[in-house]
Amino acid sequence: MAVQPKPRYDGDLADTYEKVLEHPETDTLPVAVGIDRVVKAVGHVVMVANLVLIAAIVAQVTLRYAFNLNFPKLDEFQWHIYGLVTMIGVSYALTTDSHVRVDLLHMQLSRRAQRIIEVLGILLLLAPFIYLMIDQGFDYFAESLRVNERSSSATGLPFRWALKAVIPISFVLLGLAALARLLHDLHALRAVNPSEREGRGLWLVLSALAGFAVVAWGLTFLVETTEEMLVIAMFVSFIGLLFTGFPVAWTLAGTGIVFCFIAYLFDWGYMSWTGLEDTFTGLDYLTLGAVVNRIYATMSNAVLVALPMFIFMGLMLDESGVAERLMTAMTRLFGTVRGGLAITVTLIGIILAASTGIVGASVVLLGVLSLPAMVAHGYSKPLATGVVAASGTLGILIPPSIMLVIMADQMALSVGDLFMAAAIPGMVLGVIYLVYIFIFALLNPAAAPAPEGARTPDWAVIRDVGIAVLPPLGLILAVLGSIFAGITTPTEASGIGAIGATLLAIAYRKLTWAKTWNVLKATFNTTAYIFAIFLGATVFSFVLRELGGDELIEHMVASTGLGPNGTIIFILFVVFLLGFVLDWIEITLIVLPLMRPIVNGLGLDIPGFGSIDEPALIWFVILVAVTLQTSFLTPPVGFSLFYLKGVAPEGVRLSHIYRGIVPFVLLQLLGLSLVFVWPALATWLPAVAY
Repeated sequence: MAVQPKPRYDGDLADTYEKVLEHPETDTLPVAVGIDRVVKAVGHVVMVANLVLIAAIVAQVTLRYAFNLNFPKLDEFQWHIYGLVTMIGVSYALTTDSHVRVDLLHMQLSRRAQRIIEVLGILLLLAPFIYLMIDQGFDYFAESLRVNERSSSATGLPFRWALKAVIPISFVLLGLAALARLLHDLHALRAVNPSEREGRGLWLVLSALAGFAVVAWGLTFLVETTEEMLVIAMFVSFIGLLFTGFPVAWTLAGTGIVFCFIAYLFDWGYMSWTGLEDTFTGLDYLTLGAVVNRIYATMSNAVLVALPMFIFMGLMLDESGVAERLMTAMTRLFGTVRGGLAITVTLIGIILAASTGIVGASVVLLGVLSLPAMVAHGYSKPLATGVVAASGTLGILIPPSIMLVIMADQMALSVGDLFMAAAIPGMVLGVIYLVYIFIFALLNPAAAPAPEGARTPDWAVIRDVGIAVLPPLGLILAVLGSIFAGITTPTEASGIGAIGATLLAIAYRKLTWAKTWNVLKATFNTTAYIFAIFLGATVFSFVLRELGGDELIEHMVASTGLGPNGTIIFILFVVFLLGFVLDWIEITLIVLPLMRPIVNGLGLDIPGFGSIDEPALIWFVILVAVTLQTSFLTPPVGFSLFYLKGVAPEGVRLSHIYRGIVPFVLLQLLGLSLVFVWPALATWLPAVAY
């Protein structure tokens, strides 16, 4: 999976906000604190529905294979629960400050500057989106209620309007959460607190925005029509606004709404003073309201039900102590050889990727368990940090990957096909890491020394390794094996994985109600911020397409004249560069769907072995997935770098981490080259499965 837990923000600001919630007597705004508590209370009730979702999936599989019974209503019930959890979770994530943001500049600002940015962001970007969704969402629900809409299937659930009611209700909650943050920030800005001014001022962000404005102005000379200029300005504005530190989801949504308004002004001749031609985009308030139906389609997407289940599975496995057992056993087996600790970390990273796969959690866990030991044994700090960061990011590619679930949805492909297509490239990349570490340790013995007085492993050590490895391997077999064998769908397998991880935690005597509650909260928050980016990307992509963005991008790519293979290389190069400033979620939701018609039109001759319908598209998606793995390691917004720095022992600097990841980024590009040269690495396994 490719989901990261709450990214590293400015700790002082987040801690201060949490203290206000925990100690309302220190705040003079009891109304704001009360709103926070109401939103959190609703979230605490709804997050328990994830347990109901697990039970529904397990019941569905059990009834089918144990009693040969099938209940179609259970399918719809599952995505009803998913829609409820994700939509309500968005407001909870705002209350707990769990949304993804680019904090490269944000973390350097004073708290006062951060609050000003948040106030402006809420008023100018988030508030219009909330108003749109409440107004249009209520009309959408009211029409469904008026006709007493029910499932389109005769065996489906009645009262379809009940799920549609979640849209306006959830945005009312989001509006309340935004209002509470706004009140807290305004109150703090009015107070005279010298500590709030410590740090850099808004000039830092304004300078960055001015730079992006110059870039946008320069790029407009490359296009001819007003619509094309708006597309360029919209995309550059979005990237520029990201560096203010305002959450990515609301930056996407707000940018889309602002440019919808600008396009409306051009349509009606109100922008003639600019000297640009009028447009005929047809964008207006009612047109933009069509995104409500698209959001409902995302809420009711059965494929995406797997998201919270795979997240729950990974988080529960992290709590179960599986990684600690693996580290203890494998260190005894490989720790006696030169580079053995680094090899151990990589092997555990591969196992975690195929069982937990949550990138942020894996990096933090591997960093806590192994980095102090490697530094204490005299390992090169760049090597040690590079191994941890790279091994922890393998879950972005090795299935079950949440990124692949989202890619399958966006590209209209089978999740199972993408899982099978990514398995061999993911394992190849892990083997490349192992070979590099082995050779590096031989050529640089001082950088990866063998421990002094180490004992040769005996059969007891091998037995302990087997005992430690079998449970996670069994879970991997249950999840991926059932998908590959066609026994379960990916959604059903995700529920099996969630209950399996819970059973492992019980078997290891690690399961407590406190840990279960922490897993539920983390699942709720993580699913919510991913879904929030879905919401923002829906608005952004809708406006971008209405402005002709897809035609412009298709024309620009086609005009390179590089031929089929050259065009694929060009696209991958652009994705690689975007990974420096954007997270994989934004690239997957915004950029990737625009590439489908381009790739289909290239006439690529990719072997499908007579069994795969769209081998070229599957191959291309895997290439993009391997490329996006680099986005976790490339500065300035490589999340794995900040996760690792947050748990690194004293003496390990960010410069060590930056130097350490360079060879692994190159190794990832080597793996990308292998898949590009030999497409069968991606297409053979899905074909064999058929």
